[in-house]
Amino acid sequence: MPLFEVETNSHIIITWAEDEKAARAVVADAYPYDEIARLTKRPRDTWVISKGVLGLTTPDLNPCAVARECLSRSSGDKVNAIRLYRMETGSDLEHARKAIESNMVMGW
Repeated sequence: MPLFEVETNSHIIITWAEDEKAARAVVADAYPYDEIARLTKRPRDTWVISKGVLGLTTPDLNPCAVARECLSRSSGDKVNAIRLYRMETGSDLEHARKAIESNMVMGW
């Protein structure tokens, strides 16, 4: 069963569901007043959250809205997201890779 990440105006929900419609139903059941901002089928069946990225071990990490948007537009395809990030920001390859990978760990 696929793993879905659903971002609402108040929550980020990670759930297994048969398809997108079933994932939306999970959110509607659990948080009926939330509006879905983003729904993504995860490419793998596991979810990992890095403590360092969350700032629990390193205080100076910030999520990047541009990187998150590029990841969203590329449907989680890291290489495509890096290319989009470079086009959006004019960053070099190494900076773009770090921005995208760090945001992937955050669960964009």
